[in-house]
Amino acid sequence: MLRRFIPSLDSIKHNRLLRWFGPRIHDPSLWHLNRRAFTRAVAIGAFCGLLVPLAQIPLAALMSLLLRANVWVAAVATLVSNPFTYGPLYYFAYRLGARLIGAPALPARSGADFIPPEGFVEWSAYVWQWVSGIGQPLLLGMLLMAVSGAALGYGLAQFGWRMKILDKRRRQLHARMLRARAGQAPLGTPS
Repeated sequence: MLRRFIPSLDSIKHNRLLRWFGPRIHDPSLWHLNRRAFTRAVAIGAFCGLLVPLAQIPLAALMSLLLRANVWVAAVATLVSNPFTYGPLYYFAYRLGARLIGAPALPARSGADFIPPEGFVEWSAYVWQWVSGIGQPLLLGMLLMAVSGAALGYGLAQFGWRMKILDKRRRQLHARMLRARAGQAPLGTPS
């Protein structure tokens, strides 16, 4: 069912907008699933999803092209951050960064003491003051979360891929044993 939404390899190769990538776009590891391309793609997607607040999917696709990772897996892995997780992720990133650099936690403001700025200049100054207060801890926290998320995603993808291979081998061995038993004559019968 999902295959009808994913463009074919030929349509990607002959797309005029993608021709500027040159021969890199023809690399099979960008479009097929294998262990190396899959695990790289998970790491790239987690990194881009946790670090970059905008244009995560295009950045992950571009990094996949450069690092020979599966483009589709990288794009899907960026969804670790989504509209439902932005708030908790950025809050945790700020708290992590503030703790590491020793910045004080921002005081909680109530809506009663907030006076909205009246003009654009006042509003811009307020936004700049607010961003500069949380900017360094937030960026440090996001960077640490992105690097650790990429490493964790890579490790979990390697582990999951290995478990899939071991399960496949176990099933093959079990099927061979059943075929071997079926081919043998039962004990006690003359041959």
